Amino acid sequence: MSRAVNQSEDEAMDLLRRFGKAFNRADVEGILACVTEDFVWVQATGPDAPDGQIVRGAEEVRRALAARAKVVRDVRFSETEVHHAPGRIIGTFRATGSYVADGTAYDVRGVDIYTVSDGLIASKDSYWKQIV
Repeated sequence: MSRAVNQSEDEAMDLLRRFGKAFNRADVEGILACVTEDFVWVQATGPDAPDGQIVRGAEEVRRALAARAKVVRDVRFSETEVHHAPGRIIGTFRATGSYVADGTAYDVRGVDIYTVSDGLIASKDSYWKQIV
């Protein structure tokens, strides 16, 4: 995940806007169009201590999104803010939705830390508030 390449703030914002819109629509192909072939997504939860779940490449992204659709639905990201820094893009957000199993709603805030390579997202490291 150390392949970060500086890019203009306008380019970074456009890339994150396209990625975010695809994520909000659950548009897997749109998401994949914004990431590198060897994209790494470090999810907020999962079995891989201390990281959560680490997803690598297009096929694993497809599987992870399909698995998530079986657990949560009506996922919406709002209150987004994107901050461009040399070698990194930081995005904050609010995520809402419900659990498929029982319909219980969730409402959390989170942060994503991105690296970009050749105008595409090379990694996304996600952090969500844990409401207990």
